[in-house]
Amino acid sequence: MYIIGIDSGSTTTKGVLYDGETICHQLLVPTAGDPHHAMTTIKNGLLGVLPQGDTDGLPIITTGYGRKLLEEATCITEISCHAAGVHYLLPSATQLIDIGGQDCKTISLNPKGGVSDFNMNDKCAAGTGRFVEVLMRTLGEDIENLDAFVKGATPVKINSMCTVFAESEVISLVAQGENRSAIAKGVLTSIVQRISNQLVKLGYKRDQPVFLSGGLAQSDEIRAILSDHLDTEVVTDPLAQYAGAIGAARLGYKKLNT
Repeated sequence: MYIIGIDSGSTTTKGVLYDGETICHQLLVPTAGDPHHAMTTIKNGLLGVLPQGDTDGLPIITTGYGRKLLEEATCITEISCHAAGVHYLLPSATQLIDIGGQDCKTISLNPKGGVSDFNMNDKCAAGTGRFVEVLMRTLGEDIENLDAFVKGATPVKINSMCTVFAESEVISLVAQGENRSAIAKGVLTSIVQRISNQLVKLGYKRDQPVFLSGGLAQSDEIRAILSDHLDTEVVTDPLAQYAGAIGAARLGYKKLNT
């Protein structure tokens, strides 16, 4: 039996095809302001890798911001899905940070991959992928070049955590002649401080690694700054950005087979 899990994010939409044991295929597309279209694209793309007979009545589980927009799907809340997805990727994980496009989630996991506690910042862009993207654009750089741009730089202190004020501060620092890479490193450092405070509120364990998911999880620089700030190991996985979709598929599969 196959099942599709879709995570409808504000910036990107992720989907996986799951057979109860293995992630058989994964797909990511920009949400581009149209979550229904993005989810439909994911659904059709994943169905397209299966033989025709295997697609009839295939269950679809959705999570994330646009989860209710796909009528044929069953919805599951994103906190539970992210926890379940990370548990699949790293069964020993007990604490999770997910940096999304417009929110940041910190989650404590129990040994079975359930949610013990969580903290979610979705009221302010600070500490999110969008915050990094806007400020990198202000510096004239693409977010895809983030690691190469800040590598080896000494961070300049960024005082503002509101996107509008931080953007003005970055422009002012550039006008003062500050090194652009140092400014970008300062942006990352300020974000990490905010995210770390979210995790500390959950009573994070310094002797256990923190799993980082979301679109910025593949940034070596962000993981290094986070590790230094928390004084613990920060780990990730090549499929970390798909954690929500993986969790949706796994929880849906379990529900349908119990």
